Amino acid sequence: MTRSDPDIPHADTPIPHRAEPDWAAVSQVSIDGSDEPLVPMSLAPPPVKVFPAYARMGIPGAVNECYVREGVYRRLLAVARTLPEGLSLLVLDGWRPWRVQQYLFETLQATIQANHPELDEQELLGRTREFVAQPSTEPTAPSPHLTGGAVDVTLCDTDGLPLDMGTLFDEAVPASHADALEDDPGRDGARRQARDNRRLLYHAMHAEGFTNLPSEWWHFDLGDQLWAHYSGHASARYGPAQLDTIESRWRRQL
Repeated sequence: MTRSDPDIPHADTPIPHRAEPDWAAVSQVSIDGSDEPLVPMSLAPPPVKVFPAYARMGIPGAVNECYVREGVYRRLLAVARTLPEGLSLLVLDGWRPWRVQQYLFETLQATIQANHPELDEQELLGRTREFVAQPSTEPTAPSPHLTGGAVDVTLCDTDGLPLDMGTLFDEAVPASHADALEDDPGRDGARRQARDNRRLLYHAMHAEGFTNLPSEWWHFDLGDQLWAHYSGHASARYGPAQLDTIESRWRRQL
C-alpha cells in the first residue's frame, strides 16, 4: 500500500527542460502583498521532516528552523502525503534572512572568481546567480527566500536518510540542474535511481502548484515572483517577510 496519488507522474515522466530565469523580468513582476504569517515547518506532522541545513552548517545569521508562509506550509504537507509509503519530504531551508543570502552569494562569487579569474564582471554575476540569487530586500524585488515562498527540499527514507539525487544539496555544479540526469543512464543503475528520485520529487511538488528553479533540483517556489514568472501568473502573492518577534508584537499592541 502507498500514499501515492495515481494522477501524479513519477519515474516514467522526464523532468521538462526549462530556461534559466530572466532575473530582470522576474524583478518586474508585481507583488500583490499578503499578510500570511511565516510558520515553522517543525510543527508539521509526518511524513514531513525538517533539517535546517544552514544553521547546522554554522552559517552566520542562519536560524535553527525552516519557516515558510502558511500557504506554502499546507501545500508541502499535501505533497508529503502523496509520497510512496516509507518516504518523507525533508525540508532543508525556507525563509532566509538577508544576512544569510548575502553570505551565500558572496562566498560562492568569491569561489568562482578564484577558480575562474578570466570571467568579467557580468559573467561572474551570471555564474553566481545560477545557484544563489542576488541579495535584495527591495519591496518590489526581494530575494525569493526572503519572501517565505521559496523552499529547499529533498526526499528521505524511513531512517531519515536523504535519497540519492545525483548531487548534494547546494552543490554548485551543472549536474545539479533539475533535468541534468535526463539523458540515457545506460547500465548505470545508481544514476537511473537518482534520476527517478528527482522525478518523483519534481512531479509531486509540481502537482501541488510549486515551480522549480531549473538550476537546482531542490529549489521550489510558491507565491513569489519566481513562481509567477514560471507559472504565468500576472502577479506574485508574497513580498519580503520578517519573523514575528516579541518586540514587533509589543509595537503593534502598544
